[in-house]
Amino acid sequence: MATENQTYTAFAGMRRIASGDLATVAAKAKASLDHDEGVSILILDDETCRVVEVDFRGTADDVVKRLGQTSGKAEPRGSGRPKLGVVAREVTLLPRHWEWLNAQPGGASVALRKLVEEARRSNEAKDRMRQAQEALYRFMSTLAGNEAGFEEASRALFAGDRKLFEALIRLWPKDVRDHAERLAGAAFADDAPNP
Repeated sequence: MATENQTYTAFAGMRRIASGDLATVAAKAKASLDHDEGVSILILDDETCRVVEVDFRGTADDVVKRLGQTSGKAEPRGSGRPKLGVVAREVTLLPRHWEWLNAQPGGASVALRKLVEEARRSNEAKDRMRQAQEALYRFMSTLAGNEAGFEEASRALFAGDRKLFEALIRLWPKDVRDHAERLAGAAFADDAPNP
């Protein structure tokens, strides 16, 4: 389910047709599809650049109404403390790791939670940059995978070479290039916010 501030972008072929909340973007995409049934419509989650599946059958109102519907399937619950959001899962460690964890104040669960939180804090900027790179790569693969310089631009992205990246995407279709440049803001170390 979409969060309150989540945004999306729709493309009709290589042309960006809408950005904003999912209902607005889906309605504009439906209008574009009604205008030209042969156009290929893609809606992407702006944060992850994953394709969002939208059922465009019926009217624009029908499309928007279906967006809020859920499958109705309840997710199975395992052990843990569901009211606190605690989920039990299996972790495989060597016996010496279990010994050390069990010897910590509060036991293995408390020690693991503390270790995870510390790792999250210390790697936050790196993780954000990596996630931004992966999202940008996903976008590029989806819309620009056949464009000239795609492979080289991908290598420049993961090498952290923004100047080369921008030079390589210069000849891509304008809307695709502009969106890639916007996504690149968080994908390069020189633009990463300080913790």
